[in-house]
Amino acid sequence: MKKKPQSHRIATSDDIEVSAYLELARELRGEQPVVEPESPPAERETIVVLDFGSQYSMLIARRVRECHVYCELVPYDTPWEKIAPLNPRGFILSGGPASVYDAGAPLPLPYIYEQRLPVMGICYGMLAVAYELGGEIARGPKHEYGHTILHLSSEDSPLLAGLPSSLPVWMSHGDQVMELPPGFRSLAYTENSPFAVIGSEHGIYGLQFHPEVVHTAYGKTIFQNFVLQICGCQGNWTPANFIAESIDKIKAQVGDGRVVCALSGGVDSAVAATLIDRAIGNKLTCIFINNGLLRRDEPERVLNTFKRNLKMDVVYVDATGRFLDGLAGVTDPEKKRQLVGNEFIRIFEEEAAKLGIIDFLAQGTLYPDVIESTSPETKAAHKIKSHHNVGGLPAKMRFKLIEPLRYLFKDEVREVGLALGLPEDMIWRQPFPGPGLSIRIIGEVTREKLDILRSADWILMNEVKKAKLYRQLWQSFVVLTDVKSVGVMGDYRTYGYLIAVRAITSEDAMTADWARLPHDLLAGISHRIVNEVPGVNRVVYDITGKPPATIEWE
Repeated sequence: MKKKPQSHRIATSDDIEVSAYLELARELRGEQPVVEPESPPAERETIVVLDFGSQYSMLIARRVRECHVYCELVPYDTPWEKIAPLNPRGFILSGGPASVYDAGAPLPLPYIYEQRLPVMGICYGMLAVAYELGGEIARGPKHEYGHTILHLSSEDSPLLAGLPSSLPVWMSHGDQVMELPPGFRSLAYTENSPFAVIGSEHGIYGLQFHPEVVHTAYGKTIFQNFVLQICGCQGNWTPANFIAESIDKIKAQVGDGRVVCALSGGVDSAVAATLIDRAIGNKLTCIFINNGLLRRDEPERVLNTFKRNLKMDVVYVDATGRFLDGLAGVTDPEKKRQLVGNEFIRIFEEEAAKLGIIDFLAQGTLYPDVIESTSPETKAAHKIKSHHNVGGLPAKMRFKLIEPLRYLFKDEVREVGLALGLPEDMIWRQPFPGPGLSIRIIGEVTREKLDILRSADWILMNEVKKAKLYRQLWQSFVVLTDVKSVGVMGDYRTYGYLIAVRAITSEDAMTADWARLPHDLLAGISHRIVNEVPGVNRVVYDITGKPPATIEWE
């Protein structure tokens, strides 16, 4: 049997110091002493990420899972009674937009320290830990945003094992630690942060920078050190384990009920449907709704793909008229998303009623949808935009939701899809938004604009695939703007639409960079669009990353 890595947990010598501080804090707040509940046994090991509102909180969970360790992201104030069944091996505290010294700022609950488990605070999480344990936090003399050089001041820290003496890291903070809590020491520093990494001999660590983003060198090594060495996890969580656990959960949730699944033709809904089909078989009915907002020939391709590969019962509904009528005159992107989400649910309810008693609606919701929309899981975060399958859902609907992929990133879904045996052309299909082309038309959605956008999109995809770049790009698409400009064609003045081309690279859609497409390819795309698509006389290329932009324009 493989020897279990040594765990660096809070030592007994620190019990009096931590307990005394917590008791004093409770007395000052007028609270009663906490009776520590016993943890029920659990079958798997878990790293728990406490979310303080960072837009990148789920990236932390992603990094932990890259270590093949199960991880869950929960609100910062989740009570211990809900944490205990997860069998936590350690806690990671995310960043967030608050300042610890502000009134009502979110702070960790006492069990974070009382459980004597390893703790790693990141950015705001570090400041919250240092603040609660007696350190001094204040506005820094200088802000640090972007790349900064980190210098190690300790060579014996298990958290920083295997790192060079200096390395680039990604900073994004205004507050900083001015005085360390008792029992802590500085493990690394930057030019502006003397306490960029702190730690105690009792397994509590703080990082002022963000190791979860790709911009930080050796971020993966830091997570491996914390999760595998400090927390002592075995690293045995795999797509196969996820599939087995998901099937068990779906069986338990559905019981004797029946499910309808929303199919879009993309990998997310396909993987979700396959998982549910394996769990409950003929108690699942898939519904594919043509909302009139799909790309050229897409309804036919989707139906053929599902019939050929998934062998499931699929009901096809052409609701083009309903969606376009509902979107008439609407220009606000949030309202577009909400209208599309609401109409989807209403149609599903109508179609489900034809099938008899249906208890559940299944969706291929992913975590990037959730974190940008905000939900009970991300209540400390700021809303970026509502996704039609999260913020666009009606307040009242008679279905219960089944979302087996809700806490996965796209690349994790693809790994699960491959493990399920789905065909690669389905697995590697580029993401397509649920509201479809409605959010790629700036302004009102009309049939004329949809025809223009479909034609331009068809040309772009054709040229990208001819250049053999489709698999290298996270997404490539065109946007029909509401800008018109003067042009000249055949010695005649034109006044046509401006088309924006967008191509990005990414690992998880939480951050993205614009793709450096060859100039000849861009020239060919532009030439074909202005010559083959009536009403368009100008093409531009979007060279903005995420952040500051989002991937879609709306």
